[in-house]
Amino acid sequence: MFRFSIDGGEWILKFSPKLAIDEAEKQAILLSLLHIGENLAKFPHGSAFIMFTQKIGAIVFDVERIPSLILTVSNIVAEENWYNKNQY
Repeated sequence: MFRFSIDGGEWILKFSPKLAIDEAEKQAILLSLLHIGENLAKFPHGSAFIMFTQKIGAIVFDVERIPSLILTVSNIVAEENWYNKNQY
C-alpha cells in the first residue's frame, strides 16, 4: 500500500491480493499515476480506468472515494494478452 498526494487530494494505492507483482513494478505504477495529475479527480466513486504502460501492460484501477480516496490495482494484462480485432 502506498500513500500519495495529487492536486490536494490524499490517495491510497492498494494492490489486489491476487496480483503477484514485485516492488519495482509497484513503484512504476505509482510513478505512472503521478503523471495523471488532476485528471485523477475526475473519476467518480465506483468507476474504473485503464492505464497502458510499455513495461507492465494494461493496468486496471478501481476508484473508491468513500470513506477515503483509494485506488486499487485490480488486474494487470500483459501486452501479449491483448486482443486487437484489427490484428486478426
